[in-house]
Order: sequence, then C-alpha cells, then structure tokens
Amino acid sequence: MAGKIGRSHRNDGSRTMTQGDETITIRRPATGSEVQTDDALAPGYLVVCWNDPVNLMQYVTHVFMKVFGWEREKARKHMLEVHEEGKSLLAREGPEKAEFYVHQLQMHNLRATMERAE
Repeated sequence: MAGKIGRSHRNDGSRTMTQGDETITIRRPATGSEVQTDDALAPGYLVVCWNDPVNLMQYVTHVFMKVFGWEREKARKHMLEVHEEGKSLLAREGPEKAEFYVHQLQMHNLRATMERAE
C-alpha cells in the first residue's frame, strides 16, 4: 500500500505535495497581473514644472499636494525648486501618466511640460 499523501498551500500561491519521503512543489502559473504594461516597457517621461511670475508659492504647494497626493513638506520642497531654480522635476512616468499629470498642472494654471527621459 502506498504511503500517506499530504498537500499544503503556500503564501506565494504554490502548492506542495508529499508522498512518503518525497516532496513535490507545484509553482503557481504566471497571471496577467505579472505581465508588464506598454507604459512599463515604454521609455520614461519626465514631468517638469516651470517658474512663472503669476502663481503664489502657497498656491503651487497646494496644487502639488492635490495633483500628486504629496505631503506638504514634499510639495513645498518642489515648489521651492521651481521658485529658486526655475524648474522642478516632479515625476518620471510612462507617457500616458506623464501627460495626465501635465494636463492636471496646466488646468491649475501652472507651466508644466513633459520630456522624454534619457
């Protein structure tokens, strides 16, 4: 008569089966969520905000917090870069996400562009 067969499931989705002293691991097949999207394969794009003489520093900080979901300190750091250095690199994203951010910033009357990352 054959030995006892045992089965267990692991946290990573694989299963192990034992029969006597032999253990076999069956790996979970890859799912669609593990496949890279076109954006992940495409070259990155930089979202840049440029200084302008119109918007107040508090307003720019507020917009960065709203658009990117940043904490006040991070938004303020980037606002100061815009103010003191003339521009700040805000994000590196795929083309669609970068374009979305640029449009969001422009809707709030900020000068923003996207540039192909090298």
